Amino acid sequence: MLNRRSFLLGSVATIALAPTAGAARISAVRRLGAPGLGAPIAILDDPYGVPHIRAASIPDAFFGQGYVVARDRLFQIDFAHRREMGRMAEAFGAAFVPHDAAARLFHYRGDIDKELADVPDEIVACARAYVAGINARIDEVLADPALLPLEYRILGVIPIKWSLRDMIRAREASIGNVDDEIRRARLAALGLLDLDAVVAPLRPAWTMRVPEGLDVAAVSEADLGVLNLGSLPFGSIVPDQQGGIAATAIDRANAGSNAWTVGPQRTATGRPILANDPHLGIGGFGPRHVAHLTAPGLDLIGGGAPGLPGIMQGHTDRFAFGRTNFHIDQEDLFVLELDPADPERYRHEGGWKRFERTDVAIAVKGGTVAAATLRHAVQGAVVSHDPARHRATVLASIGTRPGASGVFAMIAINLARDWEDLQKNAFRFHPSPTNFHYADIDGNHGWQAIGYVPVRRKGDGLLPVPGDGRYDWTGMRDFRALPSDYNPARGWFASANQNNLPAGWPRDRIPAFSFRDPYRYDRVAEVLSAQPKHSLADSVALQHDTLSTPAKQLVALLPARGSPDAERALAVLRGWDARLTADSGAAALHEMLWRELGRRMLALIVPERARGLVEGIAPSVLLGLLATPDARFGADPVAARDRLFDAALAAAWKSAVEALGADPAKWRWGALHQVRIAHPLARIPAIAAAFPPIEGEGSGGDGYTVMARWLGAGWRVSGGASYLQVIDVGAWDNSLMLNFPGQSNDPRSPHYRDGYAPWIAGRMQPMLFSRAAVDAQAVRTTTLEP
Repeated sequence: MLNRRSFLLGSVATIALAPTAGAARISAVRRLGAPGLGAPIAILDDPYGVPHIRAASIPDAFFGQGYVVARDRLFQIDFAHRREMGRMAEAFGAAFVPHDAAARLFHYRGDIDKELADVPDEIVACARAYVAGINARIDEVLADPALLPLEYRILGVIPIKWSLRDMIRAREASIGNVDDEIRRARLAALGLLDLDAVVAPLRPAWTMRVPEGLDVAAVSEADLGVLNLGSLPFGSIVPDQQGGIAATAIDRANAGSNAWTVGPQRTATGRPILANDPHLGIGGFGPRHVAHLTAPGLDLIGGGAPGLPGIMQGHTDRFAFGRTNFHIDQEDLFVLELDPADPERYRHEGGWKRFERTDVAIAVKGGTVAAATLRHAVQGAVVSHDPARHRATVLASIGTRPGASGVFAMIAINLARDWEDLQKNAFRFHPSPTNFHYADIDGNHGWQAIGYVPVRRKGDGLLPVPGDGRYDWTGMRDFRALPSDYNPARGWFASANQNNLPAGWPRDRIPAFSFRDPYRYDRVAEVLSAQPKHSLADSVALQHDTLSTPAKQLVALLPARGSPDAERALAVLRGWDARLTADSGAAALHEMLWRELGRRMLALIVPERARGLVEGIAPSVLLGLLATPDARFGADPVAARDRLFDAALAAAWKSAVEALGADPAKWRWGALHQVRIAHPLARIPAIAAAFPPIEGEGSGGDGYTVMARWLGAGWRVSGGASYLQVIDVGAWDNSLMLNFPGQSNDPRSPHYRDGYAPWIAGRMQPMLFSRAAVDAQAVRTTTLEP
């Protein structure tokens, strides 16, 4: 255990800050007037833009992290913080008032002092220091406007100051899977609930039933209320322009990750290897910022989420850690019956309860104030209130519950010493659904599913439920109710968002039914199982693996012959190795064929009245129906399948010719699957002019390859692994990483786009860690003095 006094005060020996002899570098000293820094800290920037922070105490190291995140990503974190706090209208105008009201609707309404009191002092001290570091940089740029990021001059705003209490208050409940609940209810109203399995087969398998008392015919998209606000209305700033940074439905459907640990008995190094590449939206701000924090009792490096203290993926001097999305259904939609005589009351447990109403004043640019009324019921925030229909809907969300702030989660993990410490002291602060991967210098490796699970009085969370009390949540379970594995006998463990609940897992403790198709996991398992001496290079290669299992299965189902255009397509695809490499013409044709097959299959098997609800088809369903057509194809399923396949092949061929030219030898998947990074507000002309897009290269892969680079509305890459790490546990300087497109969001910085070319090429970069390695390559040193 850490000594609390030494943790909080730290050693004041400034010798800890002095670099050893190394390469010549630029040096600067900055004196900060902001409180929060206990002693001088040194920041050594390496050639890849990674800041290595050397502090005299652990909280001061987190101060340094806050400072460097704000140095490199100020507008990104400030914009997100302003949005979460419901303070957009004061900067951008009245069109943002509904968004501000929605943000405030989900703010934590409990006792913040108690939230703080329930967290160990050393963790709170680090969080406060991180906030102080951000504010120190804000003070610095306000004192010297030349340091302000370009966005502030263009938009005419200034950054807002942060507080730890605000970070705890801002919970930003997400739509989660409640739009799936709405879809299922609407399908049930049509008598077509079974069609939901076309869009999203339940994993684990489960029989859906309409909740008792739910009028599915009354359910509509309107029940999502403020959850349907959509992107921020930047058209109100620039006429005829639109913009926003909200995650798209495609991003939410594909967000995932890969991670694996390989034990020392199966590695070429004789040490554990941990690899992780979190998958998030690609196209705007980079979702990770890399930093190295050192102080007496702390040595920590890796990728953090800008604006959140701590490191999410990386390693300490004792263990490496990574994460992928686990699946826990943490949101439910409740339908309330309003009192016809008083719409401020709703039926609950046999009587009428009154909403808790809060009237808020929202400052608006220009000096005006807008009023909004927020309502809460016993289950949570009221997202839709419709007195005319005597109806309201409520979003119950883990995120708004006591103890569910994620502010302290990564700090707790970062300060742990080993697996036992994580289990006893750290995981309880982590509410988000996560597969946590671990490997340590003693040769151990493990996996723990972590996150908070709602306990439902009744129901499974798959459809909206009546809000009369029968389906209310009665509490939460933490990670101790979830599976884990430590030093698995096979010598490796992997997660790729597949259903990894152990065989025989109790049916009454299934946390979700939304686990993904297992294609990425199956490929990872195939490779790891075949490598008795796995190397760092093997992990790098696997992270960039483009073999597509669905493509392989589709090639096996190709018809023997076809119509003239279909035959031309078949000639390209027959014998193809199913690798979606950027230079493959067959890969481009396959993607066009896949889209054509899906569109035509839906048109064939989905009745007209349900087509607005069933707009996608799961790959396992598509392949299954191609392999074994059933009565949904009509009186002669095989003949109908063959006609569909032939028409899709012919259409794909024509699309490929139109997009790539008449000569298939010149086709390239990368020519379509382009990687373009632009500022999230680039549709504002002045922003677009100041922030040149990062573009020019194409990529292989798609959403089903281990190198997951999924498609948006067109062929462009819209998501994937923007941060990658492969860690040689214990021989830390051998570890490798990539952060895409660069560490800085400022186009004047050399680290604005220096990660782009390496990412496209799959060329990993050193993850410098030891004092000697950092000193030998540091290019700039900045000393912060209080």
